[in-house]
Amino acid sequence: MTPYVLITGASGAMGAAATEALAAAGQPVLMAVRNPEKAEAVRSGILSRVPQADLAIAELDLASLASVRRFAAALEPGSVAALFNNAGVIAKKYALTEDGFEQSFAVNYFGPWLLTRLLLPKLASGARIVNMVSLTCKLVDLDVAGLQPGPDDFSQLGTYARSKRALLSFSQELARRYPEFAVNVADPGIVASNMIDLGHWYDPLADVLFKPFCRRPEKGVRPALRALEAGDGPRYYVGRKNREIPRCFLDASFDARLWEATETLTGVSS
Repeated sequence: MTPYVLITGASGAMGAAATEALAAAGQPVLMAVRNPEKAEAVRSGILSRVPQADLAIAELDLASLASVRRFAAALEPGSVAALFNNAGVIAKKYALTEDGFEQSFAVNYFGPWLLTRLLLPKLASGARIVNMVSLTCKLVDLDVAGLQPGPDDFSQLGTYARSKRALLSFSQELARRYPEFAVNVADPGIVASNMIDLGHWYDPLADVLFKPFCRRPEKGVRPALRALEAGDGPRYYVGRKNREIPRCFLDASFDARLWEATETLTGVSS
């Protein structure tokens, strides 16, 4: 069996765009999704345009560490050629998951962190790992205590940005500890998707005045697709370019402390 590219959030706008692009290039894709029924509709649409597509669907809820563990346990060693941690969420209000994590951090950081760690022994030789980050990372600071924000610390975009900042830190530490894998990050820019519907009264206005000027999902996912082809890292893929991780994110000591704190919180040790 040819190893799959595993894409989380594959039924969303950018996940579906990445799935179709890879399928059209002849790459088998494992669509890891929270809603398999929605994913089946996406899969059927892709097959209508790319009849030869090799697409599988598996249920994965990144907001649940138990779901992540079940998903990872079901995969065979060597079955994943590349992991694209694409799924993300901007939580509309403060709430905790069953594991006691704030929603944005659960889906954007803790879930991908645990999934990646559990899959490391099962990845094919020379596998690539791409984590989707955000330009908003540059607008916030993060400390270890920030992994578990309280109600007074929460804001939709600020908490989202910090969760993505944590994922960027994880990417760098992962590359240090596991140099046998190509680890990179991708920044899609501002993409016209349901993710930027923040649940405010002005969302309909944004649909008319803002979204038309945002990138389409097919364009937003291109940096990640280029990163999935790369054989080295870590690099920061954005637009048509890739470059070294921006200097403002370089703090190896912080990356190590965040890694260790996350091991404690998730119950996974090195």
